[in-house]
Amino acid sequence: MRLKSKVNNKSFIVWFTGLSGSGKSTLGEKLKIELEKNCLNSFILDGDNVRKGLCSDLGFSDECRVENIRRISEVAKLFLDSGQITICSFISPFKVEREFARNLVDKNKFIEVFVNCPLKECENRDVKGLYKKARNGEIKKFTGIDSEYQIPENPEMEIKTNELTVTESVEKILNYLRINKFL
Repeated sequence: MRLKSKVNNKSFIVWFTGLSGSGKSTLGEKLKIELEKNCLNSFILDGDNVRKGLCSDLGFSDECRVENIRRISEVAKLFLDSGQITICSFISPFKVEREFARNLVDKNKFIEVFVNCPLKECENRDVKGLYKKARNGEIKKFTGIDSEYQIPENPEMEIKTNELTVTESVEKILNYLRINKFL
């Protein structure tokens, strides 16, 4: 006998990409709260929770970054398969890795959100002091400083967090999800 799932929502992946400090995790957290208000199941994958366990053995070389996103993509697909709305908040600096994540799932199940914020503003928001350490040479291969960030060519959405509030940004995302029948 097959049990019916208690999941009441469509599953899909919202993949936030952008520089450190652009607002990816903040938007992801606020989106999760708004989804929960509507009784929608979601889970957040971000650098903090993934780097502590699943990817704790990886550094920050280009090769390690590629492997980090590969692992995250596979986990996001598992969450998708379980019926979750999966919110991924990662710098994910390379186009090819973002395309890998996208190509793991049906194309109508992946929403790439480019969280666009000028480098100067990201540096101003830097609560962890990472940009300062990178500028001082204490952190090597820091995205935006001495490691490239490849801007998405065709994201489903672009959110300019230096122009919109968090609430306005999340409302824009929710409107996109409603108009495109994800919600």
